Amino acid sequence: MDPRRAVATGVNVEHVSPAELYEVMNAASSQVPSQVQTSSKRFKQMLDMFGTYDALYEIAAQRSFPLAIRQQAIIQFKNAALNHWKSRKTLNDEHRARIRVRCLTLLDEEDETVITNFPITNCNEYVVAKVARQDFPSNWGNLINDIIATINTHLSTRAAAADADSQAKKDTLILRKCFKLLNVIVKEFASIKMLNGIKTMAKLVEYLYPAIFQMYSEVAANVSPSTVSPHTILLPRVHDDILLSHLAYKCLVKMTIWLWNRLDKVSAEEQETNKARILELFGVSATQVKDLTGLRTDLVVALIQNNTISDPQAQRFIDIFTRHIQVFGKFFRRLQQLSTPRFVALPMCSDLILWYWSHVVLATGQAPNLVSDSNQAVYPVRFLVQGMVLFRDSLAQWTPTRRDGTLNENSLSQEFIKKAVELLVTRFMPLNPTDLENWVADPEEWVNVEDKENDLWEYEIRPCSERVLVTIANQYPQYVIPLLEATFKQIAVQPPVPNQDINLSVILQKEALYCALGRCAARLRDVIPFNEWLEHTLSIEVQDTSPKYPIIKRRIAWLIGKWVSDASVLPNNPKLWEVLVHLLKDRGPGTDYVVRLTTVVAIKECLDVLELNTAYFAPHLPTVVSELIRMMGEADTFESKRRIDHTLNVVIEQVGQLVSPIRMDAGEQWLFKSSLLVTVSKLIESVKAESTSLGGIVVPLVRESLAPGVRGEAIINLDDDGLTLWLNALRNTLTLTSVNGAPALFDLFPLAMELLSANFDLLGKIISIIESYFLLDAPGILQACSVQLFTAFTKAFKSPLTMTTNATEMMRALNLLLQVAPSNLWGEALHTSGLFGYILTTLIEGEINRAKASTLLLSEHVLFLSRAAVLDRNMLLQLISATAPAHNLKEEYLYDNMFDQWFGKFDNMSEPRLRKLTAMGVAAMVSTARPDVLKRLPVEIFNMWIDVFYEIKEANVVNEDDDTSSGAFSLRKHWELDEAPHSYYQETEGTPEYDRRKAVYDRDPVRTVHLGGYIAEHIQHAEAVCGSAAFQEQYLSKTDPSVLGQIQTELARI
Repeated sequence: MDPRRAVATGVNVEHVSPAELYEVMNAASSQVPSQVQTSSKRFKQMLDMFGTYDALYEIAAQRSFPLAIRQQAIIQFKNAALNHWKSRKTLNDEHRARIRVRCLTLLDEEDETVITNFPITNCNEYVVAKVARQDFPSNWGNLINDIIATINTHLSTRAAAADADSQAKKDTLILRKCFKLLNVIVKEFASIKMLNGIKTMAKLVEYLYPAIFQMYSEVAANVSPSTVSPHTILLPRVHDDILLSHLAYKCLVKMTIWLWNRLDKVSAEEQETNKARILELFGVSATQVKDLTGLRTDLVVALIQNNTISDPQAQRFIDIFTRHIQVFGKFFRRLQQLSTPRFVALPMCSDLILWYWSHVVLATGQAPNLVSDSNQAVYPVRFLVQGMVLFRDSLAQWTPTRRDGTLNENSLSQEFIKKAVELLVTRFMPLNPTDLENWVADPEEWVNVEDKENDLWEYEIRPCSERVLVTIANQYPQYVIPLLEATFKQIAVQPPVPNQDINLSVILQKEALYCALGRCAARLRDVIPFNEWLEHTLSIEVQDTSPKYPIIKRRIAWLIGKWVSDASVLPNNPKLWEVLVHLLKDRGPGTDYVVRLTTVVAIKECLDVLELNTAYFAPHLPTVVSELIRMMGEADTFESKRRIDHTLNVVIEQVGQLVSPIRMDAGEQWLFKSSLLVTVSKLIESVKAESTSLGGIVVPLVRESLAPGVRGEAIINLDDDGLTLWLNALRNTLTLTSVNGAPALFDLFPLAMELLSANFDLLGKIISIIESYFLLDAPGILQACSVQLFTAFTKAFKSPLTMTTNATEMMRALNLLLQVAPSNLWGEALHTSGLFGYILTTLIEGEINRAKASTLLLSEHVLFLSRAAVLDRNMLLQLISATAPAHNLKEEYLYDNMFDQWFGKFDNMSEPRLRKLTAMGVAAMVSTARPDVLKRLPVEIFNMWIDVFYEIKEANVVNEDDDTSSGAFSLRKHWELDEAPHSYYQETEGTPEYDRRKAVYDRDPVRTVHLGGYIAEHIQHAEAVCGSAAFQEQYLSKTDPSVLGQIQTELARI
């Protein structure tokens, strides 16, 4: 019985035992695996009991219980209860009310973060947010009021308490928890997109914003030069003031961002109110960020001078202070992301952005050790990056000419732009000592991080400075392009001197300049003669053996790839490929793995363009492929191996048959193995029929990717890619047998049968593989293992995991098998395996048990029987006769119900080809002259044939291609197109399998035999068996004269 129905009708559900649940939580939190496993099983059973979730939260809220048990209880509640919060089976209104009350009793829970990764308070915050989303305000209307009241109470008591007072500590703890609760609640409601949720959020903001703003103003007032000094920051209250300000401000930011994002979606009245709040917080933030940043800078400098910057309490204060200042930047950035035009129009916005940029400029003049990616630095990198990003995305407001063509009075001067570009290129874009240390320490990881620059540019100063330069070049090309062109000419007129000892700082500046020239390639293509530069400068520099020159060589490889990928230069240049191949294969002094790995990416970018003429690359193909394979073996990280493999894939796609096959052992690294399987698949797709000789590669790879037993993890990680490789190999090969003694694809067929009966997750692809085998050598397959094959099909059909779609595909595969193999090879095996009996009884029972088979699937059963009848009607009769005793059924029952379905499913077939096949199958059964069949001739059979006759028009015409005088005829079909439906070919276009499928389609009797002649022949055969008089008296005389006349008319047109 459905448990939901049981609850609805008042049937009692088992109640949970709190004591037992406690013991289960105790066992679940133990370190004994057997106890954990047993408790897990029991807990899953208890989840369906009434009161379990209420009892879980009761355990979590009991301070007297061991912490580990309380944590286990609240984690299980968080993971399971929220999805069933509205369930009447496990919770009632009283339970839900108690849980909501308990949530707020945990506000003074001591922070146990130090001893666990799953603090109770964190889980509680999550639960409150999710429950509030469902219950506020209808069932939890007092939630926000209670939290605000708690905050006001403890703000008052905290203000009156002494700094070291335990009450002050408790007040701070509760205030911190309350503000964090409000943050998660606001965040949860801000994410709702449905109208009711939006209305609730609007009311929440209307009530909450003024209250939080007032609280923030009070607490933030305590953070000022008079209260914050190197001595006072060691006091807990000063730290807590900035912490509470930070939490309250985050809540205000979330609400303001929500208002900002909906500013154009509300009424005019709401717009004015929301604008006022946005302007209020923005104005306060713009002022405070300047004051607080100055205060922080002075404080950190003083701590450094006093040698107290390493004091833990001082670091703790500076950390939260820095994070608070960065939240201001995040607020400004989010406003800018959501609407740049509205953002730049805000009062004080231009001054704010230029203030941020001034700090970027200020930082460039300081000692390098004062600028670092640390919250303890005088100039934290994250703060500078925020300023750069805000500056970059606001540049459009200061362009000399607006979009409408008018002059902009507020444009930035040429001198400002020149200094900005020089600052970026000379100060922030060069590699710093940390970059060089990481390069030497872990070359592969360094390249991997560099390759993720698109993800890092809003967080790392060097990638960000590069993006800022590009934006400046796009907005002020009249200033930037001449500047870069002049700088380029200065270096271009000075031919490089090989092996000259150059200062490292000069090398780094040149590398930064090359980076700038690459980033602005699209703007510089018309002013920099890249091919001449390549010929006379870059090609010489890549030969330099100086130990400092890998820095330049790596940038040259990147530069070439960037110019080609940006369509600023064509890759059809012999010198370009000479330079890249040299960088790839050079193993002498003056180069390293970073250079080669960067070159790998550059080669991919130069190959992966439409304008490529492979003739320029072809001479270097053997070297490139061998070096790529060599590097793949040398790579330590699989990120690097995948990068190399991606380049190899592009090589295969571009030059096809020129590539030699590859196979490497990747150990237990599944991601890399997957990449290798994809590589070989692309190789096979590229070389088509010439892949026939690759059995030595394909068969071992497929076996390994689908290996059971000890290495069974492979089938979890690689099965899809392995099956894709297998399928591609079958579709492109010309034979299943061994070529030159290599392993044969035929050897894999037992694995295909095993997967067919066991792997139901990828059954669709496995069926396609089976079909490919049928098309290649169905007789050989059946001679070797017909019973095993059909037994595997039977298991797959009977499995409850097999989807109807897959079952339909299996029936189509069997239909194909009948077409490509003689009946003496499949007839007996169909019966012995039980497959035919399953097919027939499933068809008969289909309407009785609709869950067992869909109409589409049952139609495929009919088509299978029709095909069998057309190919060998006597074999079909034998199979039906053998099925009857095997299933304790009478033959008459089988024939009657089989034909009921046969005619019943006919109307569900829409494709003319399939309707004709069904009609031909019936005609073949008529020729057997069995009374079970002929009794349906006067009505059902004749009506079916008339329907098909009217739907399709055919004629035998003289074959115009026949040069002999034999008078050969061909069938002209007015009911179909020349080609099979696209789905028939299963995306095999361009492969040898396409030709195999087309050959089967072209010789199908449905397409080659005239339906009228076929029916006439089989009626005559039945009449001969019965005798003309008996046939007329028993069957034709019972036919409606008009129907009989139509049949005779159609048969006379042969």
